[in-house]
Amino acid sequence: MGKTAFIFPGQGSQYVGMGAELYEKEAAAKAVFDEADRALGVSLSTLCFEGPEEELRLTANTQPAILTTSVAVLKVLKEKLNIVPDYVAGHSLGEYSALVAADALTFADAVQIVRARGRYMEQAVPAGQGAMAAVMGMDREPLDEVCRKVTEAGRPVQLANLNCPGQIVISGSAEGVEEAGAAAKAAGAKRVIPLNVSGPFHSMLMEPAAEKLSQTLAGYTIKDAQVAVVANVSASGVQTKEEIKESLIQQVASPVLWEDSVRYMLDKGVDLFIEIGPGTVLSGLVKKVDRKVKTLAIQDITTLEKALEQLQMKE
Repeated sequence: MGKTAFIFPGQGSQYVGMGAELYEKEAAAKAVFDEADRALGVSLSTLCFEGPEEELRLTANTQPAILTTSVAVLKVLKEKLNIVPDYVAGHSLGEYSALVAADALTFADAVQIVRARGRYMEQAVPAGQGAMAAVMGMDREPLDEVCRKVTEAGRPVQLANLNCPGQIVISGSAEGVEEAGAAAKAAGAKRVIPLNVSGPFHSMLMEPAAEKLSQTLAGYTIKDAQVAVVANVSASGVQTKEEIKESLIQQVASPVLWEDSVRYMLDKGVDLFIEIGPGTVLSGLVKKVDRKVKTLAIQDITTLEKALEQLQMKE
């Protein structure tokens, strides 16, 4: 019998209108959005449903908005179908959605933590001084070597998101990212695409954010996870509250080992990945790791009904 993983999207998957249809038609989804509004003391639901987009794109808003939409979809799915995953994982911010799914964090605590996390990440580096870029068509070892040389020359840059074969995001100082991007192209990378982000996420420049997050997490209760959470920093399953807390702190300034995490779950026998939350980015990345594996992406009523049909057939 194959195994199932729930996977949860991170920053960049947001769009105006996400979750609105579920909010209107499903009481379980409405309850999640209402709880987020209460926990944050602002109408996050209005921002998700109506925008404006430039406000939704702000990191301190994007993170709780994606988390809330993902958990709303999760609650509706679990209400409709008694499905328990064997593994859960999330891309960066998505790891918090995974922890809610694994009962390691309450949703109200998670939404407050990621709001703070987003603010710390915005504040860590002054605007314009950091950058990120996606490097296409280059293996990690030569790209890592490129980044190491640029960093040694005083312009910090490193591998940040190891998403799938041939797609790696680099992050660091604006000069370092530009120089490493040019060197990567010269070394054979197919394309280098600058990303529209507000900071150099998952780089050593995020250490101040990691320190602040550590202090914030001390004020919240993290429990042992009920299912294995595949952590971004190690690409392996963690379940104890101590491991989870340490992974969350490290994650802010460390690479997201997404390709490795997917391979770990494949090696453990996962043959169905269900992406829960806005967008279909992670389903695409999973397919680039193994195109034979089955993926489902659920983000609204239409995709929910389609997924339920297929999952009930599987049962």
